[in-house]
Amino acid sequence: MQINITHTREDDGPKNGPITVGWFLTQDKGAVLYDPPERVMFRQTNKAHAKSASRCPAVIQMESRYFVVKCPFDIHIGFGRDDKGKAHLINRAGVASPVRGSKLAEVLTLVSEVEWRYPDRPTVQLSLPYCFIADEMVYLTQLASFAHYRPTPLPGTIFGGRFPINVWPRPLMWAFEWHEPAKDIILKRGEPLFYVQFEGDGPDRPVQVVEVERTPELTGYMEKISGVVNYVNQTFALFKAAEDIRPARLVKPKPRD
Repeated sequence: MQINITHTREDDGPKNGPITVGWFLTQDKGAVLYDPPERVMFRQTNKAHAKSASRCPAVIQMESRYFVVKCPFDIHIGFGRDDKGKAHLINRAGVASPVRGSKLAEVLTLVSEVEWRYPDRPTVQLSLPYCFIADEMVYLTQLASFAHYRPTPLPGTIFGGRFPINVWPRPLMWAFEWHEPAKDIILKRGEPLFYVQFEGDGPDRPVQVVEVERTPELTGYMEKISGVVNYVNQTFALFKAAEDIRPARLVKPKPRD
């Protein structure tokens, strides 16, 4: 007599296998300027010796969990004050700047002085169209590109941040606290601007980042949660309300060519 044994297993779901994080641009205008996020991996390193750092499992594991967002523009700015003492940015590149002054002002802003964290440290914001989304609980942490060497260090530090992208997808920005405003900020297109790290349910699960479509459902959901920072101080208090109106699925990977 033959006995058929059926092996049961948990249904495949969002918490099985890799964590899927979707990325997209909130607008198509100038999309060619914005490179896809890349996993932080250092190629062409010494792997000949068994004890080389490039073969260390701990190093490989750490690097694989960070993704780099590159700077889309060449920017060279200084800080100044007008004859009335009002703070303003100075486009040091002038007419030689690859970014027109009017366009630069659309993406790069000096935060109002009353909102600076310290009175002697101006805050600058570079608006970006990068956005990340997930269909399970995933926290994004934005931090400085600490593993990339800069021959000329930036004269300050970036504002990091951490928030759940499954209920609060929003465009990222590069926010910079200018510790030495006497020194210029110089950013080069293609250089690392910042890193993002993703945390989900289980520290052992790998992360895969894929480009996704801006579906009507995703666009509609983002419209419902956008701009609320202008009206409330504690946006984190709105996460539960956002979750209640969130469609079940928002991640739809773009088909590969």
